[in-house]
Amino acid sequence: MELIPYTFNPWWGCTRVSAGCDHCYAERIDLRAGGGHWGKGAPRRTFGEKYWAKPLQWDAEAARLGQRARVLCASMADVFDAERPAGALERLWELIRRTPHLDWLLLTKRPARIQRSLPPDWEDGYANVWLGVTVEDPAVAVQRVPLLLETPARLRFLCCEPLLGPVNLTPWAPALDWVIAGGESGPGARPVHPDWVRGLRDQCHTSGVPFFFKQWGASRAGNLLDGRRWEQLPPSLGQRILAGRIRSSRHPVDASPTSSSLRNRPSPALPLESDPYGARD
Repeated sequence: MELIPYTFNPWWGCTRVSAGCDHCYAERIDLRAGGGHWGKGAPRRTFGEKYWAKPLQWDAEAARLGQRARVLCASMADVFDAERPAGALERLWELIRRTPHLDWLLLTKRPARIQRSLPPDWEDGYANVWLGVTVEDPAVAVQRVPLLLETPARLRFLCCEPLLGPVNLTPWAPALDWVIAGGESGPGARPVHPDWVRGLRDQCHTSGVPFFFKQWGASRAGNLLDGRRWEQLPPSLGQRILAGRIRSSRHPVDASPTSSSLRNRPSPALPLESDPYGARD
């Protein structure tokens, strides 16, 4: 996505854990590069000092421009993989601490491993870390979203890509800060039904959650939904404080569907970094 200018991979390699992994693009890329880094027990590919220095350069440039820059972390891996290279995650946390002008997006399919993998000084979450989980279908939503919401973080998001079925986020939407959706692409891609995407968009709008529709994937070209592009972004940290949302984002919440803390919480009118309803022609 254009809104995320940088990608950083502390290592390459992973193991499939759910249906969303069936046609893994990262595994295909790894195979084209020689392969051998996917699956249980497979060695992970690591990188040298020059590569690890790149985020420091990005941070310096962001500071010079007086801007923040986003980094998608581990597009070729899972940060919370149990088989990560020894010491790599600890090194990543140190790098994140050293790059305060970068917002790091950490996306995982292993939310049960998040809390045991956090650094000792995590507390309410690093100010420059956005923590997210992949949610491809209803069963996965029930498994993963509560675990994400039980973890203290400054910003929590969902990536519903590849979207493989209709997902009801109503029990948890008020506690989320961002939802991304997209169809699957590449060989063997499974089509996404437009109503699945509309359902997510409408749930997000009702709860005041920014919604970003990335692509249709194999279904069709582009990312137009009902004639518009939906490219909402999360408000900045300062905007979320003004909107009264930062408290719920920082602390764990009761993520059970019957939780009164979610049922009774108002849906704030969030200031967005895009159009008022997050759509553009």
